[in-house]
Amino acid sequence: MGPIRIEPQKALDEALKLQQKLSAATQTLRSLDPVTFGVTPKEAVFKDDKVTLYRFKGAKAPTAKTPLLICYALVNTPYMVDLQDDRSLVKNLLALGEDVYLIDWGYPDGSDKYLSLDDYINGYLRRCVDFLRASHGVDAINLLGICQGGAFSLCFTSIYPDKVKNLVTMVTPVDFHTPDNMLSHWTRELDVDLFVDTLGNVPADLMNYCYLTLKPVRLNQQKYIGLIDILDNKAELENFLRMEKWIFDSPDQAGEAFRQFIKDFYQGNKLVNGGLSIGDKPVDLKNIRQPVLNIFAEQDHLVPPAASRALEKVVGTTDYSQIAFKGGHIGIYVSGRAQRDVPPAIHEWLAKRS
Repeated sequence: MGPIRIEPQKALDEALKLQQKLSAATQTLRSLDPVTFGVTPKEAVFKDDKVTLYRFKGAKAPTAKTPLLICYALVNTPYMVDLQDDRSLVKNLLALGEDVYLIDWGYPDGSDKYLSLDDYINGYLRRCVDFLRASHGVDAINLLGICQGGAFSLCFTSIYPDKVKNLVTMVTPVDFHTPDNMLSHWTRELDVDLFVDTLGNVPADLMNYCYLTLKPVRLNQQKYIGLIDILDNKAELENFLRMEKWIFDSPDQAGEAFRQFIKDFYQGNKLVNGGLSIGDKPVDLKNIRQPVLNIFAEQDHLVPPAASRALEKVVGTTDYSQIAFKGGHIGIYVSGRAQRDVPPAIHEWLAKRS
């Protein structure tokens, strides 16, 4: 490899461009509107401790007869599915006629450190589902589980198969021991009892730091260097800040639920190996005989595609479909391709099984 040649004029042009971007930034930052997420109008229809069930309101009345409940992960606020007006899975599903509900798990505090997976799945999730069944006069609802919320939805559907009509999972880990699962390799040797007994609840900042170090250069350096390129673009800068706000507005994790999830899912891999119980209720994915649509991201560094593809071999349904999305764990909600492809795929799949 020869010496690096620096072209003086090109270097000067780059320096001038940087100066212009930084100069424009002062005006752009002054003009920014407050950044928010969760943009679609919604109404709280049911509350249970810190958990709130919301119903979203679209521009027109829903045409779907069966409500669609989104069950998100505990580790972030659920509004990645409704990040902004032009990047909203929720808004697009509403426009297609779906009747969309969402569970907001809230922000656990010290009084919640003993909340278990039993509390979340057999408690809060079950009561939200039962509320929808009663309020809509239906025996079963459609359930859309995302990431860890997808694992919760698999457990719930196995335990209460009569309460779920159709199951959709997105970027959901099923086999936690695939070779390319970095999170699994980290957590398999973790002394989670010492960890939780020491901390109580698991701090959100600690969780975020762990996720960022999975791709340390990309997520801690490159994206902030790339920020320079958009300092003179108000809309792009607001998009960037909105994503940053969502990433770092994360709840702490209830200690006992975290302990159980690490032990039974990441360490024991019990969704595929068997032996999993939520409270006193055994989980067997062969009990899932209703239609299943599994959507995963091909460039997902948090939930590798192989971890999601494993679902096909462990569920009991004969009506199994899967979609491989060209993108990452976050892009599956917010990219332009996702807005075009994912909501119609979910809606059309559900409509055929209405």
